[in-house]
Amino acid sequence: MEKDSSTSRPHDLAPSRALLTVEHLTMRFGGLTAIDDLSFVARRREITALIGPNGAGKTTVFNCLTGFYRPSVGRLTLATEDGPLYLERLEDYRIARAGVARTFQNIRLFPAMSVLENLIVAQHNRLMRASLYTVGGLLGLAGYRRAEREAIEHARGWLDRVGLAARADDDAGSLPYGDQRRLEIARAMCTRPRLLCLDEPAAGLNPHESAELAGLLRDIRDREGIGILLIEHDMSVVMGISDHVIVLDYGRKIADGAAAAVREDPAVIKAYLGEAEDEALPPEVASDLGGKRG
Repeated sequence: MEKDSSTSRPHDLAPSRALLTVEHLTMRFGGLTAIDDLSFVARRREITALIGPNGAGKTTVFNCLTGFYRPSVGRLTLATEDGPLYLERLEDYRIARAGVARTFQNIRLFPAMSVLENLIVAQHNRLMRASLYTVGGLLGLAGYRRAEREAIEHARGWLDRVGLAARADDDAGSLPYGDQRRLEIARAMCTRPRLLCLDEPAAGLNPHESAELAGLLRDIRDREGIGILLIEHDMSVVMGISDHVIVLDYGRKIADGAAAAVREDPAVIKAYLGEAEDEALPPEVASDLGGKRG
C-alpha cells in the first residue's frame, strides 16, 4: 500500500492554486511497471521536488508530462486561463505550446549558436506567428520587426538575470559548465512557461554553483509566479528550496508533504539507505535528509 508522510497532510488533489494535477499515473513497458498509480499536485508559485533513489521512475514521470511517453493510465491536468488541458491527450509540441518547459539531465544547448541566439530560438513560436509563418519576416512587416525587437529584449533580460549578459555574443558551447546550466534554464524561461520542469539542474555543479542555482530558482518562483517541478539528487538544493516534496521508490509514491516532514519520514530514509542495521549512515545523507537509524 502507498504510504504518505505521516507527519504532514499530503497536498490534496483539488487546491485552488493547483497548476498541475497528476491522478493515478501509471506507465508500463511490457511487463515492467515503471510508475505505479501516482497522484500529486504541483501548485503555482511553488517549487515541487520529485526525488527518490536511482531507478525510482522520476524521469519517466517527466517524460509522461512532456509527451515523450503516452501514459498507460492516468490523467495529467494543466490549469490554464482557458480551462484545463489534459496533457496525456496532447502531442509533445502542443504540450510545449501550452506552457510546459523542460530541461534535461544532459545539457541540450545549440553549442555553435551564440548565447543570445539560443534564447531567441526559444521564442520561435511567437516569432513565427508574428511573421505570418515566414511571409511577414521576408517582407519585413512592422508586426514582425516589433516582435523581433521584443524577443531580443526578452532574451537580454534573462541573460542579465542569470549573469551572462557579457557573454551574449560568445558561442554557447564555449561557456563553463555551470554557466551552460543557467543558460539552459534561461532558454526554458524565454518560452514564458506556466510550468518549468527541471531534470537534475544541479548535476555536476560545485557547492558555490549549486547555491547560485538555488537562488535563481527561488527568484523565478517568486518573481515569475510560475510552478517549478524539480528532479534533483542534491538534497541540499532540494531541502533548501522546495515547498513540497514527493518521494518515489520503485515507481510508487512513499511520501508527500513539506520538506521538513519528508526528510524525517522513516520510509524515505529506508528507501535511500536500505535496511541493514550494521551499515553506517553516510554523513552527507545524514546531513541532507536529517534522518537517523533506529
